Amino acid sequence: MKKLNEKGFTLIELLVVIAIIGLLSTLAVVSLGNARQKSRDARRLSDLKQLQTALELYYTDQTAYPAGAAVTLGAGNYRCLNASGWGAPGCTSAYMGQVPADPLSTQNYVYTAASSSYTVTATLETNMNGLTGGVTLSPSGIAD
Repeated sequence: MKKLNEKGFTLIELLVVIAIIGLLSTLAVVSLGNARQKSRDARRLSDLKQLQTALELYYTDQTAYPAGAAVTLGAGNYRCLNASGWGAPGCTSAYMGQVPADPLSTQNYVYTAASSSYTVTATLETNMNGLTGGVTLSPSGIAD
């Protein structure tokens, strides 16, 4: 009887390769989730700096910050900033034509004004530039 030259992979070899691929894909998915959180946090910090610039321009022209107590930015009638303060979408002569909203629909940026100051609060998902959890924007900058 002639022995055929057998070519191919054994079952053990295939199982080892599948296990390695599974391990690598699990690691990739975990690191991708962390990258998404960090990108949302970077966007939050960028949004806060843009808000700070717009609010300081408003203060320079109006000698006061826009009125508001616990205003949820980027929603309802608080989607732009013009000379009258926070306004509905499409306001003209705006300091900020589109006020940003938090990247997650379950979180918000909340603006509160005092006589000559303001705060905007946001929540970070990760540690970003030494900031963690709830952060507050004020005229002096962003802090924990």
